[in-house]
Amino acid sequence: MNHGKRLILTLAVLIIIFLIIGTYSYHILEGWDYIDSLYFSTVTLTTIGYGDLYPTNNVSKLFTVFFILSGVGILLFALTVISSNIGKKKK
Repeated sequence: MNHGKRLILTLAVLIIIFLIIGTYSYHILEGWDYIDSLYFSTVTLTTIGYGDLYPTNNVSKLFTVFFILSGVGILLFALTVISSNIGKKKK
């Protein structure tokens, strides 16, 4: 496996891990079911923010701040790497 594919795979796994962490954390912190928690994590990481769900306590709000700051950066980096590798010819 070449370096580009390995990096894309690593970033994809990292995004999935972030979504799992977010989903589990919101399930525990907010008492949401797993579907709502995954939905909120995804909407948050993609910066869509519909506003239908939102953190309601200080611990959830603090978690969300760190979740956004770390997750959005990683997601944007991953999308940049993936888009830069699309259409590259094999050597």
